[in-house]
Amino acid sequence: MHPPVYQDNPKYAPQGYPMNISTRQPYPPYISSATATATATRWSTGLCHCCDDPANCLVTCMCPCVTFGQIAEVVNKGSISCAASGAVYGLLLGFTGLSCLYSCFYRSRLRGQYDLEEAPCVDCLVHFFCEPCALCQEYRELRNRGFDMGIGWHANMDRQSRGITVAPPVVDGGMSR
Repeated sequence: MHPPVYQDNPKYAPQGYPMNISTRQPYPPYISSATATATATRWSTGLCHCCDDPANCLVTCMCPCVTFGQIAEVVNKGSISCAASGAVYGLLLGFTGLSCLYSCFYRSRLRGQYDLEEAPCVDCLVHFFCEPCALCQEYRELRNRGFDMGIGWHANMDRQSRGITVAPPVVDGGMSR
């Protein structure tokens, strides 16, 4: 590396007041989403694996407010009931068609609670373009983490306090003889 030009030539010497430049940053470095996903865990199932749970897939396609209500109750840790969350979702869907703007915030909360990666893209885009698939994936994620989605938050906590847990489903590695 070459020395600065002004070091050897007085014609180009710096002028003005001397500056004390600190090398210490007064703020933490910016962490991009690419850096954050390096430490995040993967989803237990893929976005398009809706048919892994055909019953939930059918319910979500016919009445997504039911699936959303179940997800929201668990993500909110029981502070808002399944019926209330599902009703708000249903009203938004019926009157504006933009229920995805409401449900994408719950995907973000779910990811934050379980340190999940933001994949395949930003949460609001996943919900805007693939709403039923996103809801099915979130439902499966909570079920695979031991929640019985049909009984709600409080009953799940009661089961855990009594030592009763729902075992995650066993997925075979493929065909075998």
